[in-house]
Amino acid sequence: MVNFAQAVREHWVHILVPLGFVIGCYLDRWNDERLSAFRNKSLLYKRELKPGEEVTWR
Repeated sequence: MVNFAQAVREHWVHILVPLGFVIGCYLDRWNDERLSAFRNKSLLYKRELKPGEEVTWR
C-alpha cells in the first residue's frame, strides 16, 4: 500500500487545482448573493421597474 504522504507529494497538482476551482466557485456565488442586496438601489441607476420587467442584475 502506498503511503498517503507519498501519494500527496506526487499528485499535489491533481488535488489542489480542483480544490481551488471548487473554492473559487463557492466564493463567487457567495459574493453574488451578498451583492444582490444592493440590486437596483444605486442612486445613479435608481428607478421604478416597469410591470413585468426583470431586475437588471442577477
